[in-house]
Amino acid sequence: MATNAHTEHPGGAKPPFPPFNKETFASQLLWLALFFVALYAIIARLAIPRIGGIIEARTSRIDGDLAEARRLKEQSDAALAGYEKSLADARARAQALAGETRDRLNAEADEARRKLEADLNVRLAAAEHTIAATKTQAMSNVQGIASDTAAAIVERLTGTAPSAGAVQTAVAEALKR
Repeated sequence: MATNAHTEHPGGAKPPFPPFNKETFASQLLWLALFFVALYAIIARLAIPRIGGIIEARTSRIDGDLAEARRLKEQSDAALAGYEKSLADARARAQALAGETRDRLNAEADEARRKLEADLNVRLAAAEHTIAATKTQAMSNVQGIASDTAAAIVERLTGTAPSAGAVQTAVAEALKR
């Protein structure tokens, strides 16, 4: 026994594609129209209102979020302006305080310098007076020392002591030159 398997339609002709079959074409158009109307009615009554509600809810939520964002931005701008103002005020106070402190310290330093200069001038005058007195005393002693030294030199050279008046007259003549 022989078995044959093949895919051809009996009679040799291929059957037409079902949607294009002339015998079922009218009924297919009727069913297409019925399903289209039914589907349109379901979408128009159920899906479109739900989608519209979702879109409206999202729009209102976006508008609310934008309004909240604007409000928060205004608050942050106000806070920033307040911060910048307080920072500027603090800088101005710091500069004013620094200026006052600098002026006060300069005045104190000038006063201390004037007191020190006055004290140094008093000490300088006292030192000059002491130097002048010491110089005068030393100069008076120079003449006596010179007289004693001249008398000792003359005595050693000549072997006789000169008179005190002659030595003083000779020293006075030498000091005048």
